Amino acid sequence: MRVGVPGRSDYVGIWGDSPTAWRGKALAGRTGARLVRVEDAFLRSVLPGRARGTVARRGPVGLMIDPIGLHFDPRAPSLIETLVHAPETQAQLDRARQGIERLIAADLSKYNAHLPAVAPPTPGYVLVIDQTRGDASLMGATRDDFLRMLQAARDENPGQPVVIRSHPETARGLRPGHFTPQDLRPGDEFCDSPVSPWALLRGAAGVYVLSSQLGYEAMLAGHRPRVFGQPFYAGWGLSEDQHPVPRRRPASIEQLFAASHLLAPVWYDPCRDRLTDFEGAMDQIEAEARAWRQDHDGHLAYGMRLWKRPFMARFFGSGRGVRFSDKPGPQVTMAWANRADETPGALRVEDGFLRSRGLGAALVPPLSLVADDLGIYYDPSRESRFERLMAQPLPPGGRERASRLARQLTRAGITKYNLTGQLPDLPPGRRILVPGQVEDDASIRLGAGEVRSNLALLQWVRAENPDAVLIYKPHPDVEAGLRPGLIPAAVLDALADVVAHGAPADALLGKVDEVWTMTSTLGFEALLRGVPVTTLGAPFYAGWGLTRDLGPVPARRQVRADLEQLIYCALIAYPRYFDPVSRLPCPPEVAVERLSDPTFVSGGPALRWLAKAQGVLSSYAWLWRR
Repeated sequence: MRVGVPGRSDYVGIWGDSPTAWRGKALAGRTGARLVRVEDAFLRSVLPGRARGTVARRGPVGLMIDPIGLHFDPRAPSLIETLVHAPETQAQLDRARQGIERLIAADLSKYNAHLPAVAPPTPGYVLVIDQTRGDASLMGATRDDFLRMLQAARDENPGQPVVIRSHPETARGLRPGHFTPQDLRPGDEFCDSPVSPWALLRGAAGVYVLSSQLGYEAMLAGHRPRVFGQPFYAGWGLSEDQHPVPRRRPASIEQLFAASHLLAPVWYDPCRDRLTDFEGAMDQIEAEARAWRQDHDGHLAYGMRLWKRPFMARFFGSGRGVRFSDKPGPQVTMAWANRADETPGALRVEDGFLRSRGLGAALVPPLSLVADDLGIYYDPSRESRFERLMAQPLPPGGRERASRLARQLTRAGITKYNLTGQLPDLPPGRRILVPGQVEDDASIRLGAGEVRSNLALLQWVRAENPDAVLIYKPHPDVEAGLRPGLIPAAVLDALADVVAHGAPADALLGKVDEVWTMTSTLGFEALLRGVPVTTLGAPFYAGWGLTRDLGPVPARRQVRADLEQLIYCALIAYPRYFDPVSRLPCPPEVAVERLSDPTFVSGGPALRWLAKAQGVLSSYAWLWRR
């Protein structure tokens, strides 16, 4: 792209058919340059472009850059139209089918400021879709055209209620629509609430549309809509067209979707600052939409230590922001998990399973957090959102995505904290890794069984495996003197064959045959790497048929899951991720890339100085851990 007078071999870029597009057309006409038209793609952002706020200002993840025509102008072919019948492979059609299924399962549309908790109208209605006045895709259609469409919906569906769906920008007061409350009859209703378009389509008995993208999504959801304009999705034998487009010939919905979502758009990854594909764009919008839906009303947070508050404000700042309180109360919407019992109904927040390059006790901010509305993953005494997710089938493409993420993790050697260190010499034999834990940690208090201390754990494993090579890995917080759980050296030497001081977890897991643990996350990391795990407590990964469980696992964990199900729930569906580089919610794949970079440092210099001071004063850690 350059600024200046174009030559005959150049392109002049214009935004769709906007009010300023005439200038680019005139310039191209004078110079003989060609036109390229740019428009938003059909998966754009959380909020409309005219909305206010950080989430809106980021811009679209996809653009339609069309050197042929304009996809909503039926007077001439467009890039999408030329690609519908392009040579395709079965793999491309399968990818399109999975893309449709995943869009619906992930509840994603062009704009994504809809809320799953908002219910659609009672099913059985005829859905009539409004659009904003002056929208270029209407090709000059007026209110009278919309009224004729509304009358047709009534005439062709006598006795059925009509629901008029407002455009998101109309619902936000940004642009007027075509219908008014006076157009309703008894039993009809306006729908301008933030309801999911897919939920709205599921309840519709019929769909009437001029050119809105929601008409296309109706086709993706299995409807055959009545189309009163000539949008890009009409004329392929998939809709009932009031004004057919004769040059178009029948196509499958997969062919049309491949053209509109896989081939024609240019997709952008704002975290990595590079181009991506449709699936990468969907990963990003899914992360942003999930964050916005949880944060849109803002949070009042309780139980957050002072050093955590700046990154908590960023992490959960996709909506109206985060305020902090030093007192529990009914207004609190979020609490650190170990203080959440003081604030019933609040989200319980805790570190995720891919946390950081460094320890939380060393004041290193996390890249992942969980915000559980039911319980918390380490407390088996009550159901958690994680358990609910484990009981549900994986979404389309979920198993494959979990497998890719696991390979990415293991290739990069990523674990929860990603500490550096030296691997000790390990004697030959059947090697059992025994990870130490912080003994006052909530996962021990709430999730351990009969064995509740590092010493008792090591004694149990030695008694059960007298001839094995026991490798004890002290917890780094305990080794640093920041948390309790130290075993006296003389006792430790009598029980363990090797004490892996500061050894990196990934390297150790590559050298052992088994892991025995109370509730350590290292057991989950072992499963990722195919290492058998025996649990003596009830960690989140126990009870699903993937571990040998000797502890008190809750009876409600009835699902027999495979490893991909566990990975998807624990690393994709349950936690949230925040990219400190772009300062955006991000998918786990971005977090893994950040953690794979040895030069990556999360947290500013102030926290690093505070962490150093904490290390010097580690014997007084109880003062700031109350």
